[in-house]
Amino acid sequence: MDEEERVILADDVPKESSFSGRLQLKNFMFTGANQDASSPSPRRSQRLSTPQLAASTPLGSPSKSKKRKAQPEASEADSDAPSKKPRGKRGTPAGSPKKRARPSSSAYAPPSTYAHLPTLPDAVAPDLLILTIGLNPGLQTARTGHAYAHPSNLYWKLLHSSGITPVRCRAAEDRTMPARYAVGHTNIVARPSRSGAELSRAEMDAGVAALEAKCRRWKPEVACIVGKSIWESVFRVRRRRPLAKGEFAYGWQEGERMGAVEGGGDEEPWEGSRVFVATSTSGLAATVRPEEKERIWKILGDWCVKRRKEREDAAKSVLVEEV
Repeated sequence: MDEEERVILADDVPKESSFSGRLQLKNFMFTGANQDASSPSPRRSQRLSTPQLAASTPLGSPSKSKKRKAQPEASEADSDAPSKKPRGKRGTPAGSPKKRARPSSSAYAPPSTYAHLPTLPDAVAPDLLILTIGLNPGLQTARTGHAYAHPSNLYWKLLHSSGITPVRCRAAEDRTMPARYAVGHTNIVARPSRSGAELSRAEMDAGVAALEAKCRRWKPEVACIVGKSIWESVFRVRRRRPLAKGEFAYGWQEGERMGAVEGGGDEEPWEGSRVFVATSTSGLAATVRPEEKERIWKILGDWCVKRRKEREDAAKSVLVEEV
């Protein structure tokens, strides 16, 4: 075999593999100048290996890091402010429905605002024990056609807790109250509104004459004014001046009568209905605490329970005499 054939045979012999079945990472590991290449441990960062002193900021010195400025909480007035969201047609933020402005309940609203709603009929009858006089129908009362229909109104609850009605009645029973318990209701202003703030002082004062006429016609023993603002109108019309500071107190208004008849002609004299001013039962009226409302209404309730019993005893005595 010549020399050329020996070279060819030597090339045909397979060489030993250097891969060893897996990648040898140590062959690619970086070694610094101060690190022994044969050392098996990996190179560590000098910053991490050097002990660091805890950074301390002198008191009173501002921090270098910028703090994010706190944003004020959004209010109802801000809900319609311009937004940075992408806008669609007519300046409306894309993907969000246009918010409908909620009507304000703190400003006068003309009668045309709620002209589509019906007025509330009175619940009256002759010789009532109590005729309650409210401000005007609320929107839910006007829609349902029943007095004090809003769930937050305390009228029916206070009638029961005070003893004026022996059971808790519902708004749907308002027309039955005169026959069942000799209790009726009316309002100083007939038109409905969202709140009393939407009524004018002039239309409240104009309703006083109608209240006097109703008391004169139906002759209730007590005219219960449900709310101080109603009595302010009655007082203003009668005295031609507003209530002075310290001149008002809830309860019986001594010396005051409504619907009095002097007599003459076909009318017999009548002293008029006694006046009791109770707290407002509206859920929007929060100037008087709930326990104070209970106490004031209880004064009228105690009188009503006593007077109802006197009427019942008188009716029984009449029956005995007839037998």
